Amino acid sequence: MSETSEQRMHDIIKILDEASRAYYREAREIMSDREYDALYDELLALEKETGTVLENSPTKKVGYTVLDSLEKVVHQSKMLSLDKTKEPEKLESFLGDKEGLLSWKLDGLTIVLTYREGKLFRAVTRGNGTVGEDITHNALTFKNVPSAIDFKGELVLRGEAVIKFKDFEAINDRLPYEEKYKNPRNLCSGTVRQLNSAICASRNVNCIIYTLVSAEGADFGYKDEGMDFLKSLGFEVVEYKKVNASDVHAAVREFEDKIAKNPFATDGLVLTFNDSEYSKSLGATAKFPRDSIAFKWADELAETTLKNIIWNTSRTGLINPIAVFEPVELEGTTVERASLHNLSIVENLRLGIGDRITVYKANMIIPQIAENLTKSGTATPPGHCPVCGEETEVVALRDGKALKCPNPNCKAQITESLCHFCSRDAFNIEGMSEETIKKFTDKGFIKAYPDIFRLERYAEEIKAMEGFGEKSCSNLLDAIERSKNIKLPNLIFALGIENVGLSNARLLCEKFGYDIDRIRAASEDELMEIDGYGSIIAKSIVRYMNNKENARLLDRLLCDVRPERYEKSPENKIFDGMSFVVTGDVHSYKNRKELQKDIEARGGKVTGSISSKTAYLINNDINSSSTKNRKAKELGIPIITEDRFIEMLKETTV
Repeated sequence: MSETSEQRMHDIIKILDEASRAYYREAREIMSDREYDALYDELLALEKETGTVLENSPTKKVGYTVLDSLEKVVHQSKMLSLDKTKEPEKLESFLGDKEGLLSWKLDGLTIVLTYREGKLFRAVTRGNGTVGEDITHNALTFKNVPSAIDFKGELVLRGEAVIKFKDFEAINDRLPYEEKYKNPRNLCSGTVRQLNSAICASRNVNCIIYTLVSAEGADFGYKDEGMDFLKSLGFEVVEYKKVNASDVHAAVREFEDKIAKNPFATDGLVLTFNDSEYSKSLGATAKFPRDSIAFKWADELAETTLKNIIWNTSRTGLINPIAVFEPVELEGTTVERASLHNLSIVENLRLGIGDRITVYKANMIIPQIAENLTKSGTATPPGHCPVCGEETEVVALRDGKALKCPNPNCKAQITESLCHFCSRDAFNIEGMSEETIKKFTDKGFIKAYPDIFRLERYAEEIKAMEGFGEKSCSNLLDAIERSKNIKLPNLIFALGIENVGLSNARLLCEKFGYDIDRIRAASEDELMEIDGYGSIIAKSIVRYMNNKENARLLDRLLCDVRPERYEKSPENKIFDGMSFVVTGDVHSYKNRKELQKDIEARGGKVTGSISSKTAYLINNDINSSSTKNRKAKELGIPIITEDRFIEMLKETTV
């Protein structure tokens, strides 16, 4: 093997290893699927050419090392990756004269679910294929996973945890730019592995089942029979189609036509033999099972010329680059723009105006630049904000570095901030669109957010404006009046404090008894006592509240709005400082969330896992041999039934 080939293999392995570490351990991406696949294929070709496979090659490994923050679980059988192809003809030769099942290859996080005695016993992530992480506490909050089923034997199945595009967009809309996730897969990965199940519950995670691993006492000769069985138990199974070599091409095209309307992200298809015994007889290689293969559509590439890079200043001051190029046809639509996300991507692609670039649609949906063919590297980020002219600065992000305008009075930031303030999860002022806000700021009606609640002073002028009239003005002022009755977490979120989304705002309000004055006076140390808070969030809040201009604006706001407060009377604080874990089915409460609300209303909190700080484990099956019961007994933590918990409530109110 030449020194050049060996060095290139080492270089590729290092790059892929870093990408895997970011993806599996940190729920972020440092390269696209396309870039990863291209490097992986290059490495395979070099290994084949040289006859050498280095010990640390990812072609020998599956996944990456799991985190230590969740309990590790060894899989009963190793979970292997799938061999892949972009050639439809290979699907024909793969099938031969056998029948297969063709289904979506969902782009999320693989989960193994185990049921015993009709109840969800354990949920484990794929991890590195051999060892996964126990995320049972989060799986119980998945929107479509039954906690109990009409099957008493052990049932093991595999599925993909996914978040719908619409939920992904709604969650991302509530996050500051530097906290936004690139795609639903990254968001799902970070969500499913949260320690706080409340966060997972708020993000509408679904689990689509794609494999029946085993069903005690049941034997299905064909895999589609097993899928029908799972559907009868209440599971949502992946869409699939029975195919053979003669019609697999047509089936691939049918799936392709559905991509744009898919509610979930996909990154191809999976073809597996339908005959269960035949599949088992094939065994596996060190890395791939022989009974299945993944198909990925070859990205439709188009070569074009980069015309411009537009830099847009956002509400947070980050200046986001967008590539503008000569229009091209991709996947049936005309494309002429692609987000470049941040400064690092512009630099890594070595872009320059006039460069020849190739573009494609990631997952056949999102326009991306695949490669810069000329790599002139002449693009220079603006030294001054394109809106206010303030000198720009470079700041660190989750996924690299970005350009930022440090001027808090930048008009772009003011407009974006006001749009955020009026948005659905903030004050939810119907009719206060971005265009309307721009008109009002241009006329001087609004200089800062408290001015919104004094707009009635300009009613006559508003009525005379183009696009307005008596009725439109009246409707807008009525919407502003209604918005004054706002929940305190929504008000906190509306302020646009860096790193404080709506869920963090709720945690903040709960910590300080829904008292805005206590929140304003909180120290970093007090804030870091909140579950899920770290120094970055704590510093953001303290910095915001200690800013004199912010304090002045908030004082003005509180003169006009009526934030709802949720005071806890002394008799209701019986669980103050106490931590509960709830597991299994409930029968007196409508669901476990209702039980959780009763605990939290009395000052307690509900966590997903047992620790030495847990006060009680609530489980109607006290004698269960579940992991939680065993751990509670080991730590000497009382296990009580739901009925006993209700008795405790009555005892304290007598």
